[in-house]
Amino acid sequence: MYSKEKKAYLKKEYEVTKENGKEIDRKLVAEKTVQESQNKIVAVGTKVMVAQVSRGNNTVAANGKEMYVEATAYTAYCNGCSGKTATGINLRSNPDVKVIAVDPRIIPLGTKVWVEGYGYAVAGDVGGAIKGDKIDVFMPTKEQAFRFGRKKVKIRILN
Repeated sequence: MYSKEKKAYLKKEYEVTKENGKEIDRKLVAEKTVQESQNKIVAVGTKVMVAQVSRGNNTVAANGKEMYVEATAYTAYCNGCSGKTATGINLRSNPDVKVIAVDPRIIPLGTKVWVEGYGYAVAGDVGGAIKGDKIDVFMPTKEQAFRFGRKKVKIRILN
């Protein structure tokens, strides 16, 4: 589920009548749209997801567990990429959203996480090379993705 916010900027002109320095009347005489509203995702995921727990070592229960994973970065502008995640988030329209790609057998889609060096994110995507204790963090540009590189990071499951 997405929380969307629309903001438009209006310029309003009023005719103000004052008597003895105090405003006694105000009439709207003109209104002009300065900037049109645009859809923007301000929050991702409000549904509580229940983690499925198996008996494997790497399976993460939704209890604040910490683990180390190998992290790489990806962007919405790679060859063959649609820019949409497995959960439907449009990364090209929302470049500031924090999303990670996970193996859903290890971290269920929709899980909120904290990733060392990246911040708070939602597990909202999957990837062909993301198996086991690996994640991909979304970066708005290829340059940022290359700069992130490949590293071992600590993650904490938040829900």
